[in-house]
Amino acid sequence: MSYIKFDKSQVVNLEYSLGREMIRTNRAGSYSSSTLVGCNTRKYHGLLICPIDEFGGERFVLLSSIDVTVVNKDKSFNIGIRKYKGDHFSPRGHKYIEDYDVDNIPSRTYRVGGVILKQERMLVHYEEQLLIKYTVLEASEPMKLQFRPFLAFRNIHQLTHSNLSANTKVDYIENGIESKMYDGFPALKMQFSTNVEFIPVPYWYLGVEYLEEQKRGYDYSEDLFTPGFFELKAQKGDIIIFSASTKEEKTSGLNQKFTKPVTDKIPRDSFINCLRNAAQQFVEKRGGKTLIIAGYPWFGAWGRDTFISLPGLALARHGLVLYREVLDTQVNNMKDGLFPNMDNASNPAFNSVDAPLWFFWAVQQYIEHGGADGWERYGTAAKSVLNAFKNGTDFNIHMRGNGLIYADAPGKALTWMDAVVYGIPVTPRRGYAVEINALWYNAISFSLEMAAKENDKKFTKEYKMLPDLIKKSFLEIFWDDKLGYLADYVNDAEGKNLFIRPNMVIAVSLPYSMLDKYQMKTVLDVADRDLVTARGLRTLSPSNTLYHGVCNGNQEERDNAYHQGTVWPWLYGPFCEGWLKVYGQQGVQKVKKLIYGLEAVMSEHGISTISEIYDGDPPHSPQGAISQAWSVGEVLRIINLLETKFANQ
Repeated sequence: MSYIKFDKSQVVNLEYSLGREMIRTNRAGSYSSSTLVGCNTRKYHGLLICPIDEFGGERFVLLSSIDVTVVNKDKSFNIGIRKYKGDHFSPRGHKYIEDYDVDNIPSRTYRVGGVILKQERMLVHYEEQLLIKYTVLEASEPMKLQFRPFLAFRNIHQLTHSNLSANTKVDYIENGIESKMYDGFPALKMQFSTNVEFIPVPYWYLGVEYLEEQKRGYDYSEDLFTPGFFELKAQKGDIIIFSASTKEEKTSGLNQKFTKPVTDKIPRDSFINCLRNAAQQFVEKRGGKTLIIAGYPWFGAWGRDTFISLPGLALARHGLVLYREVLDTQVNNMKDGLFPNMDNASNPAFNSVDAPLWFFWAVQQYIEHGGADGWERYGTAAKSVLNAFKNGTDFNIHMRGNGLIYADAPGKALTWMDAVVYGIPVTPRRGYAVEINALWYNAISFSLEMAAKENDKKFTKEYKMLPDLIKKSFLEIFWDDKLGYLADYVNDAEGKNLFIRPNMVIAVSLPYSMLDKYQMKTVLDVADRDLVTARGLRTLSPSNTLYHGVCNGNQEERDNAYHQGTVWPWLYGPFCEGWLKVYGQQGVQKVKKLIYGLEAVMSEHGISTISEIYDGDPPHSPQGAISQAWSVGEVLRIINLLETKFANQ
């Protein structure tokens, strides 16, 4: 039996199945995503979604969905599904689904009378191509199959409506057609592995609704265009491959093209293999760059998320090669000692104070896992970061006389807690932030260690006095002996902010920590008491009056809860590493319970992956993006830590 499988009773229950989504990528910027039953509930859903260079590399939904109709004994059975106004679903093809399997590739099995039809779907790696394989497992007599594609040709963040500007004509190609609805887009080529007849019936389907967008307070209704439908005869044993691509294919090779990549895939037959498979989907190689996509379906490449998630993602399969390709890409994008927070090709944002400091941690991990050339390769970039922070750079990021980093840009949220509502940061954390200065100390201490090995006397002379100064100032400013934990941030106007947040845990987990074992233990104990849940760490203690236990509603409501109690799985990384640092072998069972407890989410929200966030209140329902890089990466990293350094427990 498959590790993750959904039976008929689960799939036909729309309340259950519409809340479970799949994501597949081609590792070059394209993806395919929908719910278990194929009913799109987000504007980000679609069968073929591709980046288009002519539009700045933004992703566009080309093929939204495809309806398949079984025509048997003069009766037609449409196995597609869409939602329209008033909770009206039409067609209701989900009722024909027998099961849904995700072992190697997503597959649905449909039973329509005496016909059993299996559908399997995949994206071709590094090509803008979707392949769907249809296998007729049972059929009492020959029948017809009809395939009706639904086109969108619009940005993933927008919706489309019927209009007179759309080009509704098609051109015929080998075993199919091509359609190009608007100028500037590539033509979408839709082809079959066998002879097929296309019947042109251009038509706009009006008022298709997306439930998740409605819940999130966004526009949720759009119109989809269908140019007509394909028809072919089929019988038991037939295999039909449908291809949607931006280039024309030799249809005789479609069957082989589908089969070969399937044998190379990591099977989703265990928790660890699900995570390894998910890890690969965040890697995007395109245009000479190797990026880490922060999350699906709406995130792009974010510098901070890249450095935090990279070690775990690299452990999944790609190893040191991925480290180098990603770090090289990021270094090439540096500006004034900063890395792009959001990698928008036309207008990158450099508004992150922590991304440059997480860069050091990523390089440390690279060296620890065998990257002997780490400092030789990245030392120059590292020094440029240190010099920029020491002397001052954008957003008033600078080192003060006490050796600590102070960052204060009014109206900006520079740390990872970056939600902004009406131009005002929800958690501004201006001044000295606890994890920023913990990362700063780690960066300088690591750099001095590397400089000593390289006999870099100039660098050593300039920075050797800083670690002791930073440590002294850090403990004076952040440590509260009575409460037994660290302030979250300190600034000139407010003084100490002693809200219990997870940022202090990072000061425990880093390779170079300013805390002694007692301080580490009390910080972890406070975090364990107030922040640790079965899905990650809360971003604020429930005892705080600003705590939000649920993260839903419109964008304003979500942003106000985003870092005010919402649970983040990636924070298991620093907490679990810190716990093992303090408790050693005695801490292994607790860490295992937390990490392997996430196995339960493999069949929730984003199937076979880990979501971006979860509610702070039980039952900690999943929210946000269905698959997040640092959620997956940090869990993989801790599993590796358990397996390599604590294997006896």
